[in-house]
Amino acid sequence: MKILIIGASGHAGRAIFKEATRRGHKVTGLVRNEARAHQVLGKDAKLIIDDAFNTKRVDLGRFDVVIDAFSTDPLQAYLHVDLCAHLIHELRESRGPRVIFITGAGSLLDKHDQPFVDTLAKLPTAASFIATPHAQAFELEFLRHVDNVNWTAFSPSATFQEGPATDYVAGGDHLLANDAGESVLDSGNLALAILDELENPQHSMKRFTARNA
Repeated sequence: MKILIIGASGHAGRAIFKEATRRGHKVTGLVRNEARAHQVLGKDAKLIIDDAFNTKRVDLGRFDVVIDAFSTDPLQAYLHVDLCAHLIHELRESRGPRVIFITGAGSLLDKHDQPFVDTLAKLPTAASFIATPHAQAFELEFLRHVDNVNWTAFSPSATFQEGPATDYVAGGDHLLANDAGESVLDSGNLALAILDELENPQHSMKRFTARNA
């Protein structure tokens, strides 16, 4: 597959980039900082140096899959929603690529069927980051009203951290945890889950999640 990764030099983006490349797909990263991207992805990484908001239907149509791994400062968390809306707008009623949006764990439901973002909002440090999970929850809500673009959303676990690809357990709309109550997903396992979904689609027009096995 021809895969475009928006935010390929970020935490999630670079893990997906490397796993997709390892599997033999044709991967392009869309980034703003060329030097940093080559530093984390390799000097031979194929890149487009631009702002994701400049992408148009004709640009996106060159790919089989577009992955939105965009991240930004919580002070500009609204850009998650804005970029999602931009990409959907450009691909409405087209036979364009499948689009994968990486949304935060905050939009998942806890074991009581309550939004996990409500739990996050009660943390002492919430003011410094809560805008991002709120925005990504709004992003997912928007996607659930889209029926003419082939989208899939992916939410990581409560703790998303850099780590190797080992194995994962997949789920749907509820936050996953192991027997010890730990809800953790390593970046390598996020990449495994995303690439497995691309190669064997199970969640078209849906959201899914994963945790470390």
